[in-house]
Amino acid sequence: MVETLATSTKHFTIVHVFDAPRADIWRAWTDPDEAAFWWHPRGLETPRDSVEIDARVGGSFRYTMVAPDGTEYPTYGEYLEVVEPERLVFTWGDPAQPDETQPVITVELAEHGDDGRQTEMTFTVRGVDGQPGDDYIYDGWVSAFDVLDEQLGLQAQE
Repeated sequence: MVETLATSTKHFTIVHVFDAPRADIWRAWTDPDEAAFWWHPRGLETPRDSVEIDARVGGSFRYTMVAPDGTEYPTYGEYLEVVEPERLVFTWGDPAQPDETQPVITVELAEHGDDGRQTEMTFTVRGVDGQPGDDYIYDGWVSAFDVLDEQLGLQAQE
């Protein structure tokens, strides 16, 4: 389930409920092996050897998405806040750009439902516009969350 909250200039929020415990979603955001499976929209891939994560305040992450034609999209960010298992705040963007110009993402994870087997994620990006149907950043993240949903479903079957 994806829900869009109020969108205004230079930020957007996506609320997504995952059918997985909060610890699993936290690990998806902070474990390089997990992130390589879904840190990209459908149709792209993120090679595992491109993913580095140091999930602590002042730590950083980097990864490279690769399109079918071989075009690479290097991505980098620095962690500004890390509160396990409920909140991550980090910059996100092109490693060639200065950190102070990068968008900032906040990921908040809350247990959802009576049994704690679901997680509600509130995902907010500040510094860029996004809206459903933009076929760009907003839709790219929605697609990545769908890829994560599929990966979680496969893991649950194992």
